[in-house]
Amino acid sequence: MTTGLRALLRRAAFEHGRLTGLYRRLCAPDGREWAAFLKARGVLFAIGEHCSIQTNVSIPDTKYVRIGNNVRLSGCTLFGHDGSVNMINRAYGLKLDRVGKIELRDNVYVGHQAILLPGVTVGPNAIVAAGAVGCGDVPENVVYGGVPARRICSLEEHVERLRARSEGLPWIHLIERRDGEFDPAVQPELDRIRLEAWYGPDAGDP
Repeated sequence: MTTGLRALLRRAAFEHGRLTGLYRRLCAPDGREWAAFLKARGVLFAIGEHCSIQTNVSIPDTKYVRIGNNVRLSGCTLFGHDGSVNMINRAYGLKLDRVGKIELRDNVYVGHQAILLPGVTVGPNAIVAAGAVGCGDVPENVVYGGVPARRICSLEEHVERLRARSEGLPWIHLIERRDGEFDPAVQPELDRIRLEAWYGPDAGDP
């Protein structure tokens, strides 16, 4: 796809909310751009700065979701409603309701296939691990995982473990040199060293 067509689709989606499906499919926006689109169009109740939301994130109740700064969502689902209530209402002749906000405060990561249920608040400074099911609040400065999600460790403990592991990586010098989260100038060499470390010196050979 040409740069001009991409720019046209992006402008139509961002400024006018038109051709959104085409923009999403053909332009394949990364998480940062998709978060910027959701913010520009006012899709969520609120969204802060420096966020990344992958296009495979499912948010059925967008207006119930408030996101702070530096929030990263990877293939997760955020439910603002309990769909079983409609079945119960019809079965029992009732008129009940169960909805709730989803609030992700500053510096939060929600991993792939994690599920957050109505009424959950996460963070600030918290991680919900891949595959976790969060049915209660995730407090500040923790890593939660499992079904149902429970505390694994504090965020500081997790950071220290990451720091200790990172110090011994043969490619850490490239990470330290990298400009931002992704640097195309160093990525080929970074991939080469990683593959060699994992699979041996002939990993890159045809």
